[in-house]
Amino acid sequence: MPRIGFCHLMQRSIKRKLPWIAVMALVLTGCASTGSQTSQAPDLDDPWEGFNRKVFVFNDVLDRYALKPVAKGYRTVTPEPLQLGVGNFFSNLGELRTTANSLLQGKPANAGRSTSRFLVNSTMGLGGLFDIASLMNLEADEEDFGQTLAVWGWQDSRYLVLPLLGPSTLRDTTGLPADMAAYPVTYVDDDAVRAGLTALNIIDTRAGLLDQEALIQGDRYRFIRDAYLQRRQFEISDGVLGDDPFSADDFELDDADFAD
Repeated sequence: MPRIGFCHLMQRSIKRKLPWIAVMALVLTGCASTGSQTSQAPDLDDPWEGFNRKVFVFNDVLDRYALKPVAKGYRTVTPEPLQLGVGNFFSNLGELRTTANSLLQGKPANAGRSTSRFLVNSTMGLGGLFDIASLMNLEADEEDFGQTLAVWGWQDSRYLVLPLLGPSTLRDTTGLPADMAAYPVTYVDDDAVRAGLTALNIIDTRAGLLDQEALIQGDRYRFIRDAYLQRRQFEISDGVLGDDPFSADDFELDDADFAD
């Protein structure tokens, strides 16, 4: 078997499979750049930390006393298969956004895969409730307009915490209107239905992160900020986090390793 860097092996296995906090936990334990450079670099991207912390506190209070209790109740009363179906449904709607941004980024193959995922799951998967495409090993990298702007040249961007919406960057915030325009729920005519679907998506997403909160250590603001920035770089680079501290010369996999 060819030599392969340990972190690159991990990156392929965790992409699209773990919540962003869990991804960050793996990153912090060895798959990101090491040394003081890792802890110092994010500060350069957060010149508005004073403002961001105030918004973070506002969001945190709102989450603690409103959203989190609702998410806990939702997870308690909703059977796990139904929760999975809800998540699949909203993820399937996001395939259209991925298709559009893949084309804008010059990734026709990924656009084809995301389109195929949408068609398969919307039909065989009963409107997206079942992720049949993944069972067929049909996968696509998620793309949004913030990533598109990065591919077009806006690589570095200042960290920004948005009221209610949470972690972002100036670049990603600029891309929000385009992302909304590419999301089918935006075009639901009935205001009550549109608001209900949006609320359900938010609650389901929050419920999915409940178990990951134990991974947060130290300063919550800085941990979440670093997690977001690492995750965005992870997505923009299609899973390449940077230099691999476990180089190919230091880590070799061959048939004997699996035989053990």
